[in-house]
Amino acid sequence: MQIHIYIIGTLLMVLALVHIIFPKYFNWKIELQTLALINRQMMTTHTFFIALTVFLMGLLCVTSATELIETTLGNKVVLGLAIFWTFRLFFQFFVYSKKLWKGKKFETIIHIIFSVFWVYLSTVFFTIYFNN
Repeated sequence: MQIHIYIIGTLLMVLALVHIIFPKYFNWKIELQTLALINRQMMTTHTFFIALTVFLMGLLCVTSATELIETTLGNKVVLGLAIFWTFRLFFQFFVYSKKLWKGKKFETIIHIIFSVFWVYLSTVFFTIYFNN
């Protein structure tokens, strides 16, 4: 399982870094103009802290895979990560609208890739938790 933790950690750090392109890719300069200042700033602030949290999750996995697997504290952290990513998987299907991806080739591919990724994360973390 240690190799899976390293893979997950690396992928999470990459995912966090991808957040850097969000403002430009999603055209936030124009798209968010109609929002009140507090909502614009919350959007950018929350995106930053989500990216930071995901990066730190990845860093934890890369630097502490053994501890996550073999210690009591690590096992509790792994359970938290399993729950976190399972909720993210749930949101992928039941919160985000299908209108965002259905019938759009690129968006459908991204939807599938991330759905598989959330399943992978949840499965690995729950497997570690229940095997300890």
